[in-house]
Amino acid sequence: MRRRTALALGLAAPLLPSRPAAATCPELRGTGDLLLIVERARGSVLVAESTGRTILGRIEGLGDLSHASAVFARDGRFAFVFGRDGGLSKVDLLERRLVARIVQAGNAIGGAIAQDGRIVAVANYEPGGVRLFDSATLAPLGEVAAVGADGRRSKVVGLVDTAEGGFAFALYDAGEIWLLDPTDPAAPKVTRFAGVGALPYDANVTADGRFYLAGLFGEDGVVLLDLWHPEAGPRRILDGYGRGEAPLPVYKMPHLEGWGQAGEQLLLPAVGRHEVLVVDRRDWREVGRIPCPGQPVFVIVRPDGREAWVTLAHPHNGIVAVLDLERLAPATTLSLGRAILHLEFTPRGDQVWLSARDDDRVIVVEPRRRAVLASLPADKPSGIFSTARAQRIGS
Repeated sequence: MRRRTALALGLAAPLLPSRPAAATCPELRGTGDLLLIVERARGSVLVAESTGRTILGRIEGLGDLSHASAVFARDGRFAFVFGRDGGLSKVDLLERRLVARIVQAGNAIGGAIAQDGRIVAVANYEPGGVRLFDSATLAPLGEVAAVGADGRRSKVVGLVDTAEGGFAFALYDAGEIWLLDPTDPAAPKVTRFAGVGALPYDANVTADGRFYLAGLFGEDGVVLLDLWHPEAGPRRILDGYGRGEAPLPVYKMPHLEGWGQAGEQLLLPAVGRHEVLVVDRRDWREVGRIPCPGQPVFVIVRPDGREAWVTLAHPHNGIVAVLDLERLAPATTLSLGRAILHLEFTPRGDQVWLSARDDDRVIVVEPRRRAVLASLPADKPSGIFSTARAQRIGS
């Protein structure tokens, strides 16, 4: 009996790894507490962990990251980084290495990953359109040229994944919204909505994936499309929220992709104004405005929904405005560093990470006590992305 057991073990032995797993991976760990931090001038990203608040390593060779964003694979191990030079990079957060990189266009503005994680889509300024890639290999799968009703190619902005397994995006120059069904990525199906308004500059989808909202830079208002009933077409909300007042000069384009959602309320940065708009998503009416000490860029809601933290455009980008969402009023302002434009809460809200670009630091704060927990070196940091985004629609 012992002999048969020994033989069985002997036969099984060659199937075991010939060297410890640690030899091929820096450490054995999960991905749930990881963050990716863009170093915009260096063309690199940092991998950090929030449990001990440390930098684990740097991944270099990602090209022009002056306007970079990232999305994550379903398991949180891999990130896809979209560079301004048209570069699409796949990085391994656990091994901290560049897996693959391609330059797929002349000028790109961001991207998204499909609900099933198989397709990565990239939004392009030049030549104008959306390209689809296999998330495993970065092999090209298909392309949609963003040719508007005027017959010209348009810059693509506001590209997000939807709950239906496809993508939604806006045509900046043409003033249109398109829905893309990638069931056959070689010949994707597109549904077009023209005449939505002047210069849709950015967009996002609600957390449940139902509503797509695009902000307009060329006029006061926001375009809303119900993705459950796209046949009803887009409609305008917050029309003329400036009420005829002359807007202030816009020093930094606000980002609807960084809007906040707390329960039934959405918080949107107002273009050319020192205000955050509060919208009730049950009827899409404005229910309030919260003043800010500058023009809002990103409005990020604390995970418990009690506060929103707002980054501001130049010359006020050394200030972070904290808003009380129970009272819909300013709570306080924080001066944590120079040129703070990006921030990210950890999934359960015990920390907020902020990039102080001109200080070459990432600041970690305990949001309830406003206490600084860590100050970490980073080379001109900008976007900060938590792997928790892998489990959210539109992230």
